[in-house]
Amino acid sequence: MAILGSIIKGAIDLRDSLTAESSPVKEQQEVLQTLLKTAQDTAFGKYYGFSKILESENVAKTFAEKVPFFDYHEMKEQWWNQTIDGLEDITWPGKPSYFALSSGTTGKTSKRIPVTDAMIQAIKDTGTKQVGALANFDLPTDFFEKEIMMLGSSTDLSQRDEFLEGEISGITASTIPFWFKGYYKPGEDIAKIDDWDTRVATIAKRAKQWDIGALSGIPSWMELMMKEVINYHDAKTIHDVWPNLQVYTSGGVAFQPYEKSFRQLCNRDITVIDTYLASEGFIAFQQRPETTSMKLVTDGGIYFEFVPFQPEFIQEDGSISQDAPVVQLDEVVLDQDYVLIISTVSGAWRYLIGDTIAFTDIDKAEIIITGRTKFFLNVVGSQLSVNKMDTALREMETKFDIEIPEFTLAAVKINNEFYHHWYVGTNGSIDEEEFANALDATLKEANKNYSVARGKALKGVKVTAVSPEVFYEWNGKNKKKGGQVKMARVMGEEKFEEWELFAKEQ
Repeated sequence: MAILGSIIKGAIDLRDSLTAESSPVKEQQEVLQTLLKTAQDTAFGKYYGFSKILESENVAKTFAEKVPFFDYHEMKEQWWNQTIDGLEDITWPGKPSYFALSSGTTGKTSKRIPVTDAMIQAIKDTGTKQVGALANFDLPTDFFEKEIMMLGSSTDLSQRDEFLEGEISGITASTIPFWFKGYYKPGEDIAKIDDWDTRVATIAKRAKQWDIGALSGIPSWMELMMKEVINYHDAKTIHDVWPNLQVYTSGGVAFQPYEKSFRQLCNRDITVIDTYLASEGFIAFQQRPETTSMKLVTDGGIYFEFVPFQPEFIQEDGSISQDAPVVQLDEVVLDQDYVLIISTVSGAWRYLIGDTIAFTDIDKAEIIITGRTKFFLNVVGSQLSVNKMDTALREMETKFDIEIPEFTLAAVKINNEFYHHWYVGTNGSIDEEEFANALDATLKEANKNYSVARGKALKGVKVTAVSPEVFYEWNGKNKKKGGQVKMARVMGEEKFEEWELFAKEQ
């Protein structure tokens, strides 16, 4: 038995046994108090009277009453632009060391989100908690001797004025602790390669030099990397190249749409652990194997609030109305979709991150990601969330014995009638009309609002099947391959026309 592996596993087991049962609600109260005290003398803290809020009987309620919701553009225009210009103590004491670039699913223009030293430390602390949670997954001792392939964006950060900037995966990888560098692959030299295709080709060439036990990254890009490694070595599965691969840490998007195609690249089962690391912070991670839900990091420098995800509160651009009701962690209910609102040690305040979540276990503060506020399809009252779309497509995978890792759709007018036009990414062969009828029937059965819409203004469903590669090339054309880039699940009419032209040319 490997000595180092025994030491690491023993330390994790001991840490797990010594960790006291926490109270997520109490932790959140303490986080809010700390955030307000730390930032009370900033320009933002003075403007919104943080010192007065701290003196109130109900700090959380007063905070929600006095400070409005902010989306990225409002936060940037009203406050972060001053930080970008070099001013100190704007929304957080001092200046941030980094800016995280996040184009995400929104287009070519990158958001610039401040990342403070306090946030870097919070992310590291949460990463340590996640490693500690591995004690719950009954992994063999020798797993802790293996190397970890972290596939994110380039760690070659750009200097812009006095700040370093890059995607959050590149920032965090560039600041990993020294003791972890021996385990980290593909290593600093390869990780600095900015061009995705070149970086992946280099990984493929060197793959057999490494004893990879775990993978970490966004599923779509991880699949492409695995296929490149398999093809380069003329292998049948990834385990022919990395026989000791046992764990995949997913992140950025829900893993379920990719599960079937992902597992076909393996010749045995691997443990999949979900994480939720956004440009704004490390929000949640899967803590135990009995569930695919993730535990909110309630003691990690982020204070959470939740707005019920209902059409009357959602603006056309995905933002929320200022009069939308908000609840704290001790007021949430199961199986209700909520818009996630965060306040953080990077100086984001009552910030709309753009994701929707639902609680699966309130006592443990465990959640699933259910979609994006911008990807809520409510044309003619259909009220389709990404989670409902995903669930319907998983049924289609079973019914038609295919894999559908990617999709997008839009509400379009055909002969003056509304249709939902789906593009599904699959290498399988399907009858598009038969598939459309089956998908329509599944959505009618599972979603009352959709069924009502189909009986009124929504005329029908149209399906076009294309290779999943078309989606990846679209992302490469419009944004950048790899990193935090994700496919837009719902498109507006103008963007969908661009997409259709692109898809037809492939």
